[in-house]
Amino acid sequence: MTLLQLLVNGVALGAAYALVALGFVLVLNATAAVNFAQGDLVMAGGLLAAALAPHLPVPGILLLPAVMAVMAGLGLAVCAAAYLPLRHRPPVSVFISTIAVGIILQNGATLLSGPEPKSAPPLFGGGTLEIGGLVVAEQSAAIVVVAALLIGAQQWVFARTQFGRRLRATAQDPEMARACGIPVTAMVLATFAIGTACAGAAGLLLANQFFVTPTSGGDLILKAYIAVTLGGWGSVPGAVAGALVIALFEVVVSAVLSYPVALAALYATLLAVLVVRPQGLFGEAARRRA
Repeated sequence: MTLLQLLVNGVALGAAYALVALGFVLVLNATAAVNFAQGDLVMAGGLLAAALAPHLPVPGILLLPAVMAVMAGLGLAVCAAAYLPLRHRPPVSVFISTIAVGIILQNGATLLSGPEPKSAPPLFGGGTLEIGGLVVAEQSAAIVVVAALLIGAQQWVFARTQFGRRLRATAQDPEMARACGIPVTAMVLATFAIGTACAGAAGLLLANQFFVTPTSGGDLILKAYIAVTLGGWGSVPGAVAGALVIALFEVVVSAVLSYPVALAALYATLLAVLVVRPQGLFGEAARRRA
């Protein structure tokens, strides 16, 4: 496989990881708390897509809206159960509650679907495309396009709509937003719904090329955490860039050298960023995090 093909595969994987990190950082910005269930929500989205596939034998792109809608509803439930009752408690309370949600999701998935790996259908097809002499898997190209559209749509909503301005105001200063008449609780619920819908989309995108199991969430939340640390806490572009860096190490460096070397190089890079630029590559003003 040529280096260019490896780069395309790395970008495709990074695009899916970017959706994981995006949902993570959206909740982080809105609540100043870390949702440690995000990886398990990605797992739930992948298993949901795999469960729907036999009953709806259609390409994954047609399953995507249904998966995102169901996962958005699950996000509302997670917010109502694990964040809203504890938001005025010490930050460690939300930290523990989201870990508990993740454990519940893991065990619930094992009970409902069993421990065996599952696969979701491809977005369009399982063939290949030839672009300027470069042979690219249709699924890889589709992941890049779909993830870019979802991230672009989310950015448009946040930057160009009244709803998005309310969401950003809630994330920046909840008390001031409440004083201005913005329904802060509703905005937090909406943020959880959007973040979890992103997790569901990532689960569907990843579950075709990478089988999903009930324990997949732990690795995914670690990658989301690394992505926002590399990119900068609270930075959406930083989360996307961090996700791409992780995927390029996993795909390109591991192919050129080996996976253990790639993993060691990734963590060495993370350590270097923390030492040289602790606020991350894109940075943000100092702020307390849970």
